[in-house]
Amino acid sequence: MYEERGQGAAGGADERPGWERPGRFERAGGGQDGVAPAGWPRGVRPPGVEGWSETAVTWLYDLCPPGYRRHDVLKRHPELLARMARQHVEAALQAARHGYGTARADLRDRVDIHVVEALLRMYEYEGSRAAALEREVALVEQALIGKRWNPRL
Repeated sequence: MYEERGQGAAGGADERPGWERPGRFERAGGGQDGVAPAGWPRGVRPPGVEGWSETAVTWLYDLCPPGYRRHDVLKRHPELLARMARQHVEAALQAARHGYGTARADLRDRVDIHVVEALLRMYEYEGSRAAALEREVALVEQALIGKRWNPRL
């Protein structure tokens, strides 16, 4: 048999395949400071280096609505700011997907087809940008709660 079996929460065998179990591909050392994983956002210093969390917080605030800067809880807990930024980006991605899926039907009697096609291209671009941003925010959020990565060879 090719699957590895682990212990489940109740102490029994974990029936999930190895690739679905948490931590399956993480190294035992837990990673190190100063290593930015693939997909890490530009303009944010690697986790663990001096000033990295300040660059992360600035970047995260730039992704959120301006009013988020007023809330002390987000200033005191950057991991919560990352959560809010992730949810904001997820909502933008969902909106782009919905807009793309409904544009033809909603706009067929209002604008020419070439205008709808241009709008669909914009939705494609913004949707792919939001999907990439969603991955970047998830990495920063993981780093803010303590995850570190090992250098890849």
